[in-house]
Amino acid sequence: MSLLDRIRTPHDLRRLSRQELHQVVKEARERHIDVVSKVGGHFGASLGVAELTVALHYVFDTPRDQIVWDTGHQAYIHKILTGRNDRLPTIRQRHGLAPFCRRDESEYDAFGAGHAGTSISAAWGMAVARDLKGEDFKVVAVIGDGAMGCGLAYEAMNNAGHTGRDFIVVLNDNEMSIAPNVGALNKYLTGMMTHPVYNRVRQEVKGLLQKVPSGLGEAMGHLAYKVDESVKNIFMPGMLFQELGFRYVGPVDGHDLDGLVETLSRVRRMGGTILVHVLTQKGKGFPPAEEDPFKWHAAKPFDRQTPNSGGGGGGGLPMYQKVFGQGLVELGRADPRVVAITAGMRDGTSTDLFEKAFPDRFFDVGIAEGHAVTFAAGLATQGIRPVVAIYSTFLQRGFDGIVHDVALQDLPVVFAMDRAGIAGADGPTHHGALDINYMLAVPGMTVTAPKDGAEMLALLRLGVGHTSGPFSLRWPRDTVPEPVPSLEEIPPVPYGSWERLREGRDVAILAVGTMVLEAARAAEELALEGWPVTVVNCRFLKPYDRPMLENLARTHAVLLTVEEGAVVNGFGAFMAREVETLNLAAPPRVETMGIPDMFVPHGTREELLRELGLDARGISQRARTLLRDLQPRRLGDAPGRGPGEHEPKPAETGLAASPGRDSGR
Repeated sequence: MSLLDRIRTPHDLRRLSRQELHQVVKEARERHIDVVSKVGGHFGASLGVAELTVALHYVFDTPRDQIVWDTGHQAYIHKILTGRNDRLPTIRQRHGLAPFCRRDESEYDAFGAGHAGTSISAAWGMAVARDLKGEDFKVVAVIGDGAMGCGLAYEAMNNAGHTGRDFIVVLNDNEMSIAPNVGALNKYLTGMMTHPVYNRVRQEVKGLLQKVPSGLGEAMGHLAYKVDESVKNIFMPGMLFQELGFRYVGPVDGHDLDGLVETLSRVRRMGGTILVHVLTQKGKGFPPAEEDPFKWHAAKPFDRQTPNSGGGGGGGLPMYQKVFGQGLVELGRADPRVVAITAGMRDGTSTDLFEKAFPDRFFDVGIAEGHAVTFAAGLATQGIRPVVAIYSTFLQRGFDGIVHDVALQDLPVVFAMDRAGIAGADGPTHHGALDINYMLAVPGMTVTAPKDGAEMLALLRLGVGHTSGPFSLRWPRDTVPEPVPSLEEIPPVPYGSWERLREGRDVAILAVGTMVLEAARAAEELALEGWPVTVVNCRFLKPYDRPMLENLARTHAVLLTVEEGAVVNGFGAFMAREVETLNLAAPPRVETMGIPDMFVPHGTREELLRELGLDARGISQRARTLLRDLQPRRLGDAPGRGPGEHEPKPAETGLAASPGRDSGR
């Protein structure tokens, strides 16, 4: 039996000898590589903290001591050591382990999060609550892998510093936390600062200054102190933390297990507000990930014998994000005012293509979405045309800037939102369920959703040329449904227009973005059954095509809206209100379909959409029910039965029912 098989909880880990801990690190790292190679998932960050994870659980009395992992993609080995090793192959799969930490999954997950930069704030709240309640345990925030660039982390440190409260922050510095090469620089400076020759020289200089006449000695001593502090502030990140009130410990070699255990043991005994600076290598233990940590941040299933062949995409149609990136490059060539901004996701948004073409016009601001938005606003005031490409779920963090800094000033900023709708295996922290709702709420915002890749590029081009206020578009984490021509071959889309794709009667399906093609497939199925319905591509959500809406409302008994977004206060709710403003003598019934009023779990995009009823089958079943409800009044048929139809069984779903899905006006 391996050592890892004997560890059901960290209590088992703490019974091992120091020598056995090294074997645990080796086995845990191997287990992580083996599982991710088969099922995919986040990869490099957890490999880099194998020693740190083992040391933390060995030194601290978890779960009594609280460890808060930032983001959670660093926490795969944490899951292995906390009773979830057997279930690790289910990670990111429907009904399997969550991709990030979840409080309802394990008592060892002190705080759940999928967005970066939250650990220090959350852990500080736990430490304060502990003291308010008169309890005695340690609280540790583990931040890193880019999260230290998030402004929230510094807000928390500013609040926590100088209090003297017992609180520990571990900075996992894998050269993505502060700046490139900062780890090596700190290692060099720390060695220099502790070198006996350097310290002897400092003591001799201090002694020499003390011999200066009293009138000058004090001034010279003060000057020497200021110079020394200035030099350290310039070169040593630790001085920043000390000025914020944290006792700085480090840098520490994050792959020296014995050194980590010794350091953390001393820190645990010290008390006070402490920051431990740990230097790690992302992807440690897997050579391809060590060589290219950016590529191996996350991995699809791969062959361990030929790993580099499994990291990239295969043939077939490209992802929406890739089409967006290529189109953005075309727009950049045509207009030198176009710039691209992203927040730590250049590869995920394919803005890295723009970076290669126009490095001086590309800006990755790190995990700082709020800054990205207001930075874009500043650019727009000077005639630059910024395109802000951020995942829908992450752009939520910049909402105040969207409202106050962009829309209020009527600035032409384009918001290009990746991962809109169901994001798949990354789960509820990454589903882009709310962007339709929050963008519709912003005065002056143009809100669009393309039905396919070509329409996405047409809307992007329109947005870059739009000068009266901000403009947004969204696309899913999916492949485009058909090949996309170059931008110059794509015809323009009239501003504010809808597109009637299919003519029917009784029921008109008002479909948004990704739901358009699903609605079209549903309509084909219904037509074969003798139920012709109208399908409309509502590519402009705001401003919408009011003449077409009025025509549809006058000629159809039911308007069924379908959106891959939250149904509460979404496009359907907006249309229900707008239909009321038409003041029709016999207004149509408005029914809505969308993501229910719940946090949708993780799973593949296809299975989650199916369970939500947001696929062709679910849409056709809903429309069929509405059509049957109309038959007794219109055709005198028996209720609930259409021509040649048997009563279908209700859609089976693994998701909780929600009144939001079936609510109508």
